[in-house]
Amino acid sequence: MTPKSAIRYEKVMSSPWTIFGGPINAVIQAAEQFGASRRDLLLAANIDEALLRQPEHRFPASLLFDIYRLADQASNNPDIGLTVGRISYLTGLNLHLYMATICHDVRDYLNLMPSLLKLKGDIGEMRTRKESQSIILEWTPLSAESAKQRYLSDEMLAATALVFNSLCVFEIPVLEAHFSYSRPADTSKLEDVFGSNLRFDQQASGLHFDRKMLAYRLVEQSRDIDLNDSRSMAGLFDERDSHDAFISALRQSIAQNLPEGEVSLDTVAGDLNVSRRTLQRRLADRGTQFSQVLQELRMHLAVRYLSDKRLGMAEIAFLLGYGDQGSFSNAFKIWYGVSPREFRLQPKAN
Repeated sequence: MTPKSAIRYEKVMSSPWTIFGGPINAVIQAAEQFGASRRDLLLAANIDEALLRQPEHRFPASLLFDIYRLADQASNNPDIGLTVGRISYLTGLNLHLYMATICHDVRDYLNLMPSLLKLKGDIGEMRTRKESQSIILEWTPLSAESAKQRYLSDEMLAATALVFNSLCVFEIPVLEAHFSYSRPADTSKLEDVFGSNLRFDQQASGLHFDRKMLAYRLVEQSRDIDLNDSRSMAGLFDERDSHDAFISALRQSIAQNLPEGEVSLDTVAGDLNVSRRTLQRRLADRGTQFSQVLQELRMHLAVRYLSDKRLGMAEIAFLLGYGDQGSFSNAFKIWYGVSPREFRLQPKAN
């Protein structure tokens, strides 16, 4: 590393950004597949493995850069980010399954696309933009310097390509893959994942898809599938108040809009094709109000999501519309007197 690049690297290392343990675990898991020692990697990066098992613990974002660099050296695999991307995709499959129950087509999914800042921590986001006949999913890291490195670009683009090619009955091939870093000596692995139309030294890393994909319908998930041996997908929305079509539709609209963040009365009224005043009147006729229905639904869904242990805490916080795990945990403690993690360990949550 030259002195100039060392200075740039130190800027990334000294940032106040933090991440959850999942991204670090994914890099270590990928490195192990190529012969690296988990124990040696943890020791070299000075990471306490016990902390990695704590879902709400946050680490300095610098550790992700450290562990990637160490994993590359230990595995002798500069394409390791592609494998990490596959791991990220696979570990997030259950979230995408839930998303498929509240989205009808790719356009819906893009509008509700999970926030990486919420799920992984302070690393960056995938942004959507339109260009002529293309839809571009662009990787926007928080650190401009990290854009010059392969690791995160490869990881985010590989995971994105896998997600979009598994959402629909029709395949969604990558038309072009752009990379903000320079062309590596060997591009064979990149071509395996993204095809042959690769462009390097671009302003940003991103994937170009045919704009027609926006109308592609998502594969319909069976709402009768028993995801956790005791509860069906259908129960997420219409198990309660099934005798009241209005309340059932209201609850489903709220649940569908929760991943966007705070759900407003106006948004839900628009979904139900009624005025704000009409929605408030109908709620008053039933002896309730919007904020009460919203909180009761969040409480109900929180328990249901926690009962499925394949959903991580960050994913649950996202599905419930919270900005981070801490906000969700604080709310849950108020509702039930214990943290989400403690609740999940109780026999009744199984």
